[in-house]
Amino acid sequence: MSDTTHDGGIALSSPPSADEGLSASGLAAKYGLTVSGARPGLFAYVRQLWGRRHFILAFSRAKLTAQYSQAKLGQLWQVATPLLNALVYFLIFGIILGTSRGMSQEVFVPFLVTGVFVFTFTQSSVMAGVRSIAGNLGLVRALHFPRASLPVSFSLQQLQQLLYSMIVLFAVAIAFGSYPTLSWLLIVPALAMQFLFNTGLALVMARLGSKTPDLAQLMPFVMRTWMYASGVMFSIPVMLADKPQWIADVLQYNPAAIYMDLVRFALIDGYGSENLPQHVWAVGLAWSLLVGVLGFVYFWKAEERYGRG
Repeated sequence: MSDTTHDGGIALSSPPSADEGLSASGLAAKYGLTVSGARPGLFAYVRQLWGRRHFILAFSRAKLTAQYSQAKLGQLWQVATPLLNALVYFLIFGIILGTSRGMSQEVFVPFLVTGVFVFTFTQSSVMAGVRSIAGNLGLVRALHFPRASLPVSFSLQQLQQLLYSMIVLFAVAIAFGSYPTLSWLLIVPALAMQFLFNTGLALVMARLGSKTPDLAQLMPFVMRTWMYASGVMFSIPVMLADKPQWIADVLQYNPAAIYMDLVRFALIDGYGSENLPQHVWAVGLAWSLLVGVLGFVYFWKAEERYGRG
């Protein structure tokens, strides 16, 4: 295109841009631009999370190592802490309050230690999940990565800590007459289901805790109530024998009690199937899938809001 100037010359003008008239959204679509930090699709998010699996594992190991780095006994506290908790509960509930009714000492001691270790796995995962986003805002704001990496990593950290504790648990079981058998292999699927359940719950609490930091102060009371209602220190059917049956059913079918009972059944010789609720494996699997999947979706829906405001 050309125009005639006032002195008779000819000035050339540039042709109109191919982008002329396009809106901002049209330009973004044309050149494949996306909103920074926008939430990806669910399956794309899963792929991103899988791509960060090495980071998740390394981060969980680093947090586990650093947890007791300032203590003189170091990593021994990973085992000593739940063992001391079990000792305190044994003194108070086993000896003073006599909650071992219906069980011999050879069954009650590993029963109690198993309950403390397994419930601590869930308790620690939930508490770590509450703080996983709010306590790592610097990392969340500085780097682009799927935010679910943090609560998943913290749950994995608690699983690794439990595995260290299992060495002590096995020693206690053997000391009280429960020797290794093929049933001990059932611990693996039981803990796998519990890990999936814990991770889903940690994801839910991570989203809630990211907007409500005070939740971290409230959760210890919630978890303590849950512990007392889950039969950590006593047999639910025996202690509630004189109460309406539906109360015992509600407590026995709560997920914390389910996973403790599965590990106890696998580990302790004197703890037979008569102590378990019906369809216990199916219920444990249902809890893990329900909470795991729904917790992941619930967390993903707020992906673009973490670390903002």
